[in-house]
Amino acid sequence: MGAEDKIRNAADKAVGKVKEAVGKVTDDDQLAAEGKTDQSKADLKDAAENVKDAFKK
Repeated sequence: MGAEDKIRNAADKAVGKVKEAVGKVTDDDQLAAEGKTDQSKADLKDAAENVKDAFKK
């Protein structure tokens, strides 16, 4: 996994956490769910990159 991908995934995860927190504070269930989805997508991207890295070795 390249450093750029790691940074992008970390940023996506951070944005998701912020969205989730703002959604909870403002009682916006849709925004909170969107934040959780963003975090999940970042986690899946990390996992996929780790699998690709494992096969490169």
